Amino acid sequence: MTYTDGMRALIFLVLCAVSCAAQASQSFDPIEKWKAAVVSGDPAALKSFYSYSPPAVINTSSGKVDTDAGVAFWIAIKARAVTVKAVEAVSPRPDLQAFTLLVKVRGATGKVTDLVEGQTWQNQGGAWRIVGEKRDLAKLEQPPSVDAHIYPTGNAREQISEAVTRAGREHKNVLLVFGADWCYDCHVLDKAFRRADVASVLKPNYELVDVDIGEENKNLDIAAQYEVPLNRGVPAVAVLDSGGKLIYSQKSGEWERARALGPEDLVEFLKKWKPQSR
Repeated sequence: MTYTDGMRALIFLVLCAVSCAAQASQSFDPIEKWKAAVVSGDPAALKSFYSYSPPAVINTSSGKVDTDAGVAFWIAIKARAVTVKAVEAVSPRPDLQAFTLLVKVRGATGKVTDLVEGQTWQNQGGAWRIVGEKRDLAKLEQPPSVDAHIYPTGNAREQISEAVTRAGREHKNVLLVFGADWCYDCHVLDKAFRRADVASVLKPNYELVDVDIGEENKNLDIAAQYEVPLNRGVPAVAVLDSGGKLIYSQKSGEWERARALGPEDLVEFLKKWKPQSR
């Protein structure tokens, strides 16, 4: 593996929040300077924040883009005011700082755009530069932090078995959600399931079971059994029928970026895989 490959792998792991630290409230001056460059609409200033060796990895909902396209996005948004809140922060080594940011941009017309922005910064010879960016429009309500405990302890196999029993009795399917408390997008999905429009489809048709993968070291056999490749990211889901038979599993990390899903996406999915008789 080359240095560039190693750096890209580390950026991927950090931006997917494999681990997180309780330091999201700390101030990081380079982000404040980046925010000022967004408001000023200065492309040269913005570009100076991106690494060129190695080239910054910029990942958007539409796919990967280069630095020029990344800068062009922030210029085109014509920001007049920007607020930033860090909901995750991690420092996997002294020269790297990574954040998940909730970014609210007010444009020239007064339109407000909500974004979830993952940024990994590297100290390169005394200058902090962005080596990784993961940007999504925020269509769902975003959690203020990842402090909440949403994944249960205990025996996951027993929990699934009990859910299948209930599903058989109540003519429902079973929705398995693989994830962990450190996963920001898992918290996004958990909050989305509580929306009235989503819950009105979820609760009558599914028994929901959250399956904790820990630090990617728990219940991996269950994920394999239900054909969920965890290396494609979490949250990831599988659907069982009322007898416990697998009828669907995510293979391509479809919900790994739950932050970019809309409520209509969740409702459509839940309607598609609900029991046929309903």
